[in-house]
Amino acid sequence: MIIAHDLGTTGDKASLHTDDGRLVTSVTARYATDFRAGGIAEQDPEAWWRAVCQAGRELLTRTGTPPERISAIGFSGQMMGAVLLDSAHRPVRPAMIWADHRSAEQARKLVTTLGEEHAYRLLGHRAHPTYSLAKVMWVRDHEPDTFGRVAHVCLAKDHIVQRLTGTLVTDPSDASSTNAFDQRAGTWSRAVLDAADIDPGLLPEVVPSTTVVGPVRPQAAEETGMPAGVPVVIGGGDGPLAALGAGVLTPEDGAYAYLGSSSWISMSARQPLYDAAMRTMTFNHVLPGHYVPTATMQAGGASLEWIAEVLRPDDGSERIIRTLADIEDADTTGLYFLPHLLGERSPYWNADARGAFVGLSRHHGPAHLARAVLEGVAFNLATCVTAFREAGHPVDRVDAIGGGAASDTWLRILADVWGARIHRRSIVEEANSLGAAVTAAVGSGLVDGFEAARGLSDVRARFDPCADRHRDYTARHQEFLDAYRSLEPWFGRGGS
Repeated sequence: MIIAHDLGTTGDKASLHTDDGRLVTSVTARYATDFRAGGIAEQDPEAWWRAVCQAGRELLTRTGTPPERISAIGFSGQMMGAVLLDSAHRPVRPAMIWADHRSAEQARKLVTTLGEEHAYRLLGHRAHPTYSLAKVMWVRDHEPDTFGRVAHVCLAKDHIVQRLTGTLVTDPSDASSTNAFDQRAGTWSRAVLDAADIDPGLLPEVVPSTTVVGPVRPQAAEETGMPAGVPVVIGGGDGPLAALGAGVLTPEDGAYAYLGSSSWISMSARQPLYDAAMRTMTFNHVLPGHYVPTATMQAGGASLEWIAEVLRPDDGSERIIRTLADIEDADTTGLYFLPHLLGERSPYWNADARGAFVGLSRHHGPAHLARAVLEGVAFNLATCVTAFREAGHPVDRVDAIGGGAASDTWLRILADVWGARIHRRSIVEEANSLGAAVTAAVGSGLVDGFEAARGLSDVRARFDPCADRHRDYTARHQEFLDAYRSLEPWFGRGGS
């Protein structure tokens, strides 16, 4: 049996799989995020460890699985964060997660020094405050005493793997989310690190995603309930592993959309995708020699979580659509939601962007607001779909995964806005950990190759676009874009 851990934004999802990767069940242990004004988004790495211990133990107890049956452990983790460790691998401060965007000044320095387009072509990403490198620079500039204790910088999953095995490494998929990785060379970029004035020695060795980092150490075994000696596979970042979990291994597998706290649309490619307008980014895939062109917005599912907390605080985001039974029929003509609650990555790369309802009238109620949020996310991602289509990547069939993919209403909206057929996979919330399980199975020799992922989930529902609604949404998409353009000059002055 394999245990996979997906260290997400809201919690650790631990899932139990058979040796060939097939999902048995999953458990989620939640942790908090400290969101504050000024672009702050932090988590306690110790909370990640407690969640891994709790979820893993509960998984074994719930299924009655003897610990000695576990043959491998694999990891998926939230990307683009900064975990700063001392020489004993202890965190020196809370982790700055992907949503933290206070380091705009440091990102501007990178752009000025490197050149925006040169950095984009070298890294596969724009230099931006949501990435790890600018965050590390911010700590150096604003917390010099703390930074003086830093001996290592890593990502979320890397820190937990180190606690399990005693060895600190990362993989190419997560490395490609730091803004410090030369994507084609497959190494840390000395040119970028020199521009940032960051010592390359702070960064971990980059190893293949299927690498067995080591066995579970006795002390870690006692805390987690796992047997000492079980091989731990490093795994990858949640975006590329979501692609694997959705069965997207090659370009021929089409596109997928992830509807989680952040949301994105993505596919597999054999070369990085360079968009002339730099609306998209490219990660390294966990499959060697493959890449994951992606367009990620900051607050996709997070926008739904927010409106749920505002409208129905006792229901939670997973029930908001069901409790607002009239959302399907709510007429949102002229009403738009700009879903930039955490600044924005794709397509604008504007850390100053903010959320807004535009076009509110007295008759608008909770159902209108909730539907406008779902449409706002769909409109924002539609701009990204356009970027892929313009680059020659057809987006006519999209497999949906992530918690938001459980909503028929949202998937119908996506189909109509994008003019694409949307499929719901049989595994939606566990797609990341499914990808981690397959990677662990490959790394530990339990399966022969990544192709095993294709048979581990299937299509359970299909949503075809309505031609009339697509025409209407295409016109409304332009109005949505106009609303952003009109407010863009104000965002930088509006505070955070």
